[in-house]
Amino acid sequence: MSHGEPNNPYGQQPPQSGPYGQQQPDPYGQQAPQGVPQQGYGYPQQPGQPFPSYPQQSGMPGHGTPGVPPLSSMGRRLGAQLIDGVLIGILYFVFLAPKFMDLIDAVRACDAGSSTYDTCMNDATSDFQSATLPIALVFMVVVLLYQVLMIAFVGATLGKLAVGIRVLKAETGAKPGIGGALLRWVIPLVGSFACGVGALLVYLSPFWDKSGRKQGWHDKVASTVVVHVKG
Repeated sequence: MSHGEPNNPYGQQPPQSGPYGQQQPDPYGQQAPQGVPQQGYGYPQQPGQPFPSYPQQSGMPGHGTPGVPPLSSMGRRLGAQLIDGVLIGILYFVFLAPKFMDLIDAVRACDAGSSTYDTCMNDATSDFQSATLPIALVFMVVVLLYQVLMIAFVGATLGKLAVGIRVLKAETGAKPGIGGALLRWVIPLVGSFACGVGALLVYLSPFWDKSGRKQGWHDKVASTVVVHVKG
């Protein structure tokens, strides 16, 4: 005698139904209908972002999240600073070269055996300083525009491009924009007033960052991270 339901003469189990009488799909191998994308287990791509968002609790790119660039090594970051420093130094020398030539001519014109030698040398030095101060101020503006605009709209200076790293917003992966780029530039500038030691500490500060993001003090203020985008 069958132990199935009374009205089921074959003793078979009826198909499982949902709370509203709809038949439930077989969880063991039934494929999703064509045209319906299957959901993955990764983090969803946000519109307009260069790579998928990463979990908030990790707080950084590059730790196993697909499509997210890894954090840059400190060697690459310091190498980029060195390249930019050399380029800026060469450009500054080109700006000042004519004034240096004037200084050399003025010093040569001073007679070492004359009683007015010291006065002549002081005048030559004073004239050089007066002539180079406006050039230094203009050059500072040029460096400001170079650093801020390149970071804001490209995410990298020429030095960073050379070693394959980019500066991105820590929470979105977007380029830093004017505000973030300006903050990244101002913090080392303020540190440079302490005989340059403060600026050096800013650039070395990622070494002791406990967040795991390798953020320097300027990165923390601007909410940015530095990633490696090419081998």
